[in-house]
Amino acid sequence: MRDPLCYKIRQVQPSGIRRFFDLVQSMEGVISLSVGEPDFDTPWHVRDEGIYSLEKGRTFYTPNAGLAELRREIAAYLDRRFGLTYDPAGEVLVTVGGSEAIDLAMRVLLDPGDEVIVPQPSFVAYAPCAYMAGGTPVPLELRAEDDFRLTPEALRAAVTPKTKLLVLPFPNNPTGSIMRRADLEAIAPIIEQNDLLVLSDEIYSELVFAERHVSIASLPGMRERTVVMNGFSKSYAMTGWRLGYACGPSVIIGSMLKLHQYAIMSAPTTSQYAAIEALRNGDPDIEMMREAYNDRRRFVMKRLADIGLPCFDPAGAFYVFPSVREFGMTSEEFARRLLEEKRVAVVPGSAFGACGEGFLRISYAYSVSDLKRALALIEEFVNDLRKSGAKG
Repeated sequence: MRDPLCYKIRQVQPSGIRRFFDLVQSMEGVISLSVGEPDFDTPWHVRDEGIYSLEKGRTFYTPNAGLAELRREIAAYLDRRFGLTYDPAGEVLVTVGGSEAIDLAMRVLLDPGDEVIVPQPSFVAYAPCAYMAGGTPVPLELRAEDDFRLTPEALRAAVTPKTKLLVLPFPNNPTGSIMRRADLEAIAPIIEQNDLLVLSDEIYSELVFAERHVSIASLPGMRERTVVMNGFSKSYAMTGWRLGYACGPSVIIGSMLKLHQYAIMSAPTTSQYAAIEALRNGDPDIEMMREAYNDRRRFVMKRLADIGLPCFDPAGAFYVFPSVREFGMTSEEFARRLLEEKRVAVVPGSAFGACGEGFLRISYAYSVSDLKRALALIEEFVNDLRKSGAKG
């Protein structure tokens, strides 16, 4: 029998995050700090709206682009929170999670051989989606000494005549780094000079602690070349509702809609009605969760300092990215041994790109009690390694 799989899919490696998640599921008594999922319940008023929509029998397909009412609320929200202006009739597309928006954007923007600059460490989906769309992912290392920001020097060095698309993964998973307005203004001229398109993944835009998130699409000359991706999973604790959206120029969003029509039809109806309520009345929920994450961030950073693990102080998202290079083992070996010996699950930094080697991603989207127990066990493990003489 012939090989049933195409060449491309055989080259795509399984997600390193999910590999550890599946391993954790097969073990008992594990404290997991491995998954980027809020530990909060979806706010009751949002759940109640979903229930009400079911009680009213609203179980039919919606328009392919999403409910018109929801698209209007998305446009109003982006204007209110980030100063972005989009026409809900043709510049907003509701998708099945943010991941579908990433995939659709890659598939409508890329021709075979087009290069996609993917700053790393970053979310695991960008490079596989670019590759499956016919593009060539080009990793660009974000360095700790630059606070894991994308610098104009690094971007300029990565651009070639084949470069078409830049992924902007900020606030960043796994490092928690952000791009401030000055950082974006520094790279915008390079984007314009090289006629690049931008896919700006802003799923963590509401989880910026000391200041307000700035979207590159709000800068002069950037809106017409940027697709903004966002969603409801992180800001409103709606991971299982599987709802996201993309906004951008109508020529791009219209093409994404065309593909979405054939591949998906429409996003879940119940989720869309719940999302309307989240956008209209969920600002206090966002503030409450952000404050709780910030408290946990401070606690985790203090404990890592006590343990003696160097770590960049994150300004956004809900992750820390400490270095474990002193122990002379790969990040995957460190994470596996921590899991086996102390029953604490974290994600090796190498899951987010080769430049993540030597780091771990720890999510603090967990209860304080779980964080306290897990960090005490991490401290025991690190002390054991130091006593045994493990070093880089």
